[in-house]
Amino acid sequence: SMSYIIFRWVINAIALIVVANVVPGFGVETFYNALIAALVLGLVNALVRPLFFILTLPVTILTLGLFTFVINALMIWLVSTIVEGFVVEGFVPALLAALMLWVISLATNWLIKQSKNS
Repeated sequence: SMSYIIFRWVINAIALIVVANVVPGFGVETFYNALIAALVLGLVNALVRPLFFILTLPVTILTLGLFTFVINALMIWLVSTIVEGFVVEGFVPALLAALMLWVISLATNWLIKQSKNS
């Protein structure tokens, strides 16, 4: 539903702010910038990431799926070149951010599932 999509968008924006406060070289200037970055990241993950994933599938299989984090980091880095007020200073901050966003996503998905079951 639309409310769920908006909820996820806001959660992802908050996640970017959390990561920005933890990862050096990864920054979001304002909540508005975080909302825009989360929106563009969602679009990039929906449109660009699948192509990258298919093209790098042999590497992803060889690394037992760990290369997926590299793809996610590249998507974050790409978004930082598009969105003003969203700064990623290099690959290492992008990779750390990708790992943290994955953990936050796992946690929020689990919490949403728990709230639906209760």
